[in-house]
Amino acid sequence: MRVKIKVKGIVQGVGFRPFVYRIAKENNLKGYVKNLGNYVEIFVEGKKEDIESFINDLKNKKPPLSRIDRLDIEEIKDNSSNFDDFYIIKSENAEEEEEGTIPADVAICDDCLKEMFDINDRRYRYPFIACTNCGARFTIVEKLPYDRENTSMRDFPLCKECLEEYKNPLDRRFHAQATCCPICGPQVFLTDGKEIIAEKDDAVRETVKLLEEGYILAIKGIGGTHLACKVSEDEPVLNLRERLGRPTQPFAVMSKREYIELFAEIDKDEKEALLSLRRPIVVLKKGEDYDKYFSEYVSNLDTIGVMLPYSGLHYLLFDKEIAYVMTSANLPGLPMVKDNDEILKKLEGIADYFLLHNRRIVNRCDDSVVKKVANRIVFLRRSRGFAPEPVKVDIKNDKNILCVGAELNSTACIVKRNKFYLTQYIGNTSKYETFCYLRDAINNILRLTNTNKIDAIVCDLHPQFNSTKLAEELAEKFGVEIFRVQHHFAHAYSLLGDNNYFDDAVILSLDGVGYGLDGNIWGGEVLLFKDNKMMRVGHLEEQYQLGGDLATKYPLRMLLSILYKAIGDEAFDFISKYNFFSDKELRLLKFQLDKKLNCPITTSTGRVLDAISSLLSICFEKTYDGEPSIRLEPVANRFKGDIEVEPKIKNNILNTTELIYKCYEMLLNNESKEKIAYYAHIYIADGLFEIAKKIADKYGINAIGITGGVSYNRIITERVMLNTKKEGFNFIYHQRVPNGDGGISFGQGISYILREGLK
Repeated sequence: MRVKIKVKGIVQGVGFRPFVYRIAKENNLKGYVKNLGNYVEIFVEGKKEDIESFINDLKNKKPPLSRIDRLDIEEIKDNSSNFDDFYIIKSENAEEEEEGTIPADVAICDDCLKEMFDINDRRYRYPFIACTNCGARFTIVEKLPYDRENTSMRDFPLCKECLEEYKNPLDRRFHAQATCCPICGPQVFLTDGKEIIAEKDDAVRETVKLLEEGYILAIKGIGGTHLACKVSEDEPVLNLRERLGRPTQPFAVMSKREYIELFAEIDKDEKEALLSLRRPIVVLKKGEDYDKYFSEYVSNLDTIGVMLPYSGLHYLLFDKEIAYVMTSANLPGLPMVKDNDEILKKLEGIADYFLLHNRRIVNRCDDSVVKKVANRIVFLRRSRGFAPEPVKVDIKNDKNILCVGAELNSTACIVKRNKFYLTQYIGNTSKYETFCYLRDAINNILRLTNTNKIDAIVCDLHPQFNSTKLAEELAEKFGVEIFRVQHHFAHAYSLLGDNNYFDDAVILSLDGVGYGLDGNIWGGEVLLFKDNKMMRVGHLEEQYQLGGDLATKYPLRMLLSILYKAIGDEAFDFISKYNFFSDKELRLLKFQLDKKLNCPITTSTGRVLDAISSLLSICFEKTYDGEPSIRLEPVANRFKGDIEVEPKIKNNILNTTELIYKCYEMLLNNESKEKIAYYAHIYIADGLFEIAKKIADKYGINAIGITGGVSYNRIITERVMLNTKKEGFNFIYHQRVPNGDGGISFGQGISYILREGLK
């Protein structure tokens, strides 16, 4: 019997061909396995029962990092035998338009870690140690098939011993494309930017000393560069903040598993995420003894982002310190630096020393970030360890759809059949360098998925987004039409696709800003998905955003605008007490409000929360996206009672002027900041749920969901979840795709498919 098998899924860079070789030999089969770029082809000949056993092993004994999405099995009627054994044969180019899966980077495995710390092993303390089960993949691959010559490892020809391992089917480094050793592989070196100070292991040991002495180090890793310093002293952390221009945004830290519970609380799901081979940053609640180990300037929230070491180099850094600040090396809004010349040039004056290496990073890839909300782990950022593996959706689609995402926290997405290939995290595409990064990432994902033909391009409704302009450029190149999807609709479609839920639903789509269908700024939307269409059926009260984007940067402007509506001129007397605006500025602001000059209308949830944050003197200036609202949440978390709210709703519009006025009154009556902050969260959550419930009841809908950047807020989301379940509705929430703008491109793809009736 002779059979040809196509295996599609995560079958490259995960030891799949060596695995096929071994089970073929175990089942007494002859034939071959080869890589065809986007899938693996297997040909076997032998007894029928042996082939059946082989196929069973293929399904049930596959390597831990692999995933089989589809097996196409074809029996070959020609019974002539052409093989005397089973072989791994040379890779070939993929068939046109065959979709495939690019392997993501994974953390160093236990076997390699054990070898790296074995003084008798030839890879002792070698930071680039890797095997079939671990190491760089996506960040080093230039094109498929995933063979060494198609990666940046081709710059490092294998030595005799490594080549023997590479060719031995019984060795775990058999066809491990990133394998190498101190003789033939990449090397690290330490420099002060002018001259090399130390090389190889001496460079690592000297780096550890410098970190312990309080210096700031730029450390080139797998997918980019980190800026690192010790966490226990104020001076290094404050120096890093000043040099990097990040005055308040919390820093992520790296720590070994045995230290984490000294400073953070961790539950079963968070532990599983931390220990996974994908090694994301996990947002954890600070522990009682946090202040014993950490400078107060590492994080001003009640949480700390923590990741475990994920490369050999990371493990070698830990000697005396229990943790290091480990933050992406990029200036605000710009891509993380990755090339040695770029690192030295752009981080001059920021890092004191540079621990670099000579392996090229082909695809830069920021760390992924996750957080537990509403009893599940959700993505704040889906990148290293996950991208560009596809998200599969139970949806029918026969077109290639390119979705370019939003503007901030951006990703792009290529949709092929039912697979959604999201790029790594891109960032703020209003910055030219990041815009170029978006374009490069799109070209890369098209190349890696072997996509030469595009049937449609989808972008945001906002006409001024750089991503929209890129969509227009690409539409002309491919000769296709552009489809524009409203921002909050895209969030809602993302939620539906994330859950494979395409029945009718009411969805709360909440964030800071999105261009609305009426030309105004939306951000607090109640949406109805019915009969495959999305409709806006409710929202927060419209407010004037005093000074446009300035009201986002300086939230007292938003507070003043809403208070002026509530109490008139008294608002200016009240705001003057903060000593933030001069008398002249206040007069100008009143003139603006009276004349409605540069006062766009907004229904943003983020702006209302920002106003409360400034009311309580928590944050007067936004230095990173969402800062005032983000810093408000931990204050609300400190309130330990229950509270009664009576949201004011009319015509499915939640009155936020009443909310601000109530909080203002509570402040004047000397209520605690914690109680006021908590009240604001519950007012918004209960008020929006009440609107959603009314709509759901009206149309006989049994599902209510929440999405958008505000849905990362535990208080609001978990209150909505509690209300939803209490009233007998199904609760829909994210799990595979970011809630925020990192999921917009995914939602754009879902929107197009549903609108075109391809489902």
